[in-house]
Amino acid sequence: MEFIFSLRIFAVTIRTPYTMCCSFLPSLTLFLFFLLISVPCSALPFSTPTSHGNGKKQQHNNNNSSNLHSTNMDPFEVETLFKIMETLSSDSNWRVSYPSPCKPGSSSWIGLECKPGNDNHVHVSRLDFGTKPNPTCKKTATFPSQIFDLPYLESVFFFRCFTQTKTTITITPGRISTTLTQLSFRSNQAIIGPIPPQISSLKSLQVLTLSQNRLHGQIPAEIFSLSSLVHLDLSYNLLTGTIPNQLGSLVKLEGLDLSYNLLTGPIPNTIGQLGLLQKLDLSSNSITGRIPDTIENLHFLVFMALGNNKLKGNFPKGIDRLQNLQYLIMEDNPMFVQLPFELGRLAKLQELRLANSGLSGAIPPSFSRLLNLSTLSLQNNRLTGPIPVTLSNLTHIYHMNLSKNLLVGVVPFNLNFLQRLGRNLDLSGNSGLCLDKSDAYASVKIGVGVCGSKGIGSLDQPLKRSEAPVGSCRLFNVLAFLGVWGMYQMLFYLSI
Repeated sequence: MEFIFSLRIFAVTIRTPYTMCCSFLPSLTLFLFFLLISVPCSALPFSTPTSHGNGKKQQHNNNNSSNLHSTNMDPFEVETLFKIMETLSSDSNWRVSYPSPCKPGSSSWIGLECKPGNDNHVHVSRLDFGTKPNPTCKKTATFPSQIFDLPYLESVFFFRCFTQTKTTITITPGRISTTLTQLSFRSNQAIIGPIPPQISSLKSLQVLTLSQNRLHGQIPAEIFSLSSLVHLDLSYNLLTGTIPNQLGSLVKLEGLDLSYNLLTGPIPNTIGQLGLLQKLDLSSNSITGRIPDTIENLHFLVFMALGNNKLKGNFPKGIDRLQNLQYLIMEDNPMFVQLPFELGRLAKLQELRLANSGLSGAIPPSFSRLLNLSTLSLQNNRLTGPIPVTLSNLTHIYHMNLSKNLLVGVVPFNLNFLQRLGRNLDLSGNSGLCLDKSDAYASVKIGVGVCGSKGIGSLDQPLKRSEAPVGSCRLFNVLAFLGVWGMYQMLFYLSI
């Protein structure tokens, strides 16, 4: 399955904190070691199980081939397969080099999987194209609609396959695959045109990935008739229009990614019907309106990214019901409301990103309950008042940015906290903040001056007493030596 959900945290995102204390490195190393061994490779979020560069996967494919009871293929299926290969790849003379495509052993090719059927034939069940070791695609490759003629095909993946010659995804009426469960087009810059509404004929689809292509036009409402979909990824395209209300019909959906498109309009209220949803990414569009209150029904939601849109207004009333939420990424939205204290009730939250959102009011003391929080980004807002003292209790935090706000008072973080975060702590742009003198000596550059010094926001800091300039120390040593030598000379002459 292409979609096996767990969080890579987003793997995409482990940051090692800068530190001024070498004694912290063993702890950091130990933390990363346990993190790596606790996450199995099979648990990576929403990954496409292609065989690109995966020798173990290919070995598994070969084992499948060796277990086939027969190498006899239907002549129509063989001819269809050759037509597909000739349309896509010039790596080989496929008819000559592989006259029996599903035959086990040296004659079988990488990127092809076959399975025995109940009709004493073997059938093509999976095709992978685009990058080695799979068959590469020639510059003139265009989309082969014949793939839907393979009667037992279950999975097909095109990764960086269509990159030169412009082509469109076409599904000819009458060609209905009843076995295809995974269809993936990823990083194909030459795929243009709209998503064909005929895609709704692929009733068995569970995973549909059309990411990082050049698709344009509106999302066809017909997609939402694919009631078996578990994962839908249309990200990084040029899709326009609104998100159809029919979205709520995908009740089995666990992952939805429509990010990095040109979508407009509101988030439909029907999103609350996706009761199994774990990942929701609508970031980097032009979505407007409020976040619908129905989102509180997404009890299994782990990852929610709505950043870089035009959302405004209050947060959903029941947002604190999302008790499985670990990532809330909503920066760059004109919310212009007070920072809600209810966010402090999301006990599993690991990343909270609300930068550049016009948020006002004080930082709620309830945020100190977010004991799993590793990243807090609240910069470039209108937050006022002091930094809650209890934020220093966040022992898992490694990145905190509160810069460019209206915060005031003494920075409440102790020496260990300042050293642990190092340069990953940014408090600059808050003219009312200052550091206690005792902490200022050992702090790194966090953009805050020393309390009582000329210009509270100044970065000038006094030196530690133990850190006088090296040149001064050498001069002192020279003078001391000359003094001792002079006294020795005087005693010598007096003794004479």
